[in-house]
Amino acid sequence: MTAVAVGARFEQRALDCLERAGLKRVESNYRTRFGELDLVMRDGDTLVFVEVRYRRHASFGGGAASVGSAKREKLVRAAQGFLQAHPQFASMPCRFDVIAFDGDAGAPSCDWQRAAFEMF
Repeated sequence: MTAVAVGARFEQRALDCLERAGLKRVESNYRTRFGELDLVMRDGDTLVFVEVRYRRHASFGGGAASVGSAKREKLVRAAQGFLQAHPQFASMPCRFDVIAFDGDAGAPSCDWQRAAFEMF
């Protein structure tokens, strides 16, 4: 299975999890010149930008730890680009969540970090 196929599989798992929790999908794989937003969701009146990560091995901290400062900065810029392109969401409160899957791809552990970081 290619890395793209694995990524798509875990993004779908994350979407299913979020929808079961009551969030509504706005966009998937939204691309900007700054990077891609895996999922854009609505949680009530809050717009949620979701980064999905999968790591087979938890070495170096696993999937959640792989969202370092450079990646967070890219996500913030991509979110700003999304908000500029979709002004109907610009006045909504926003948050950044990370859903990290770690371990065997058949039965990974899932760690949903709500409000994992904020815009700087």
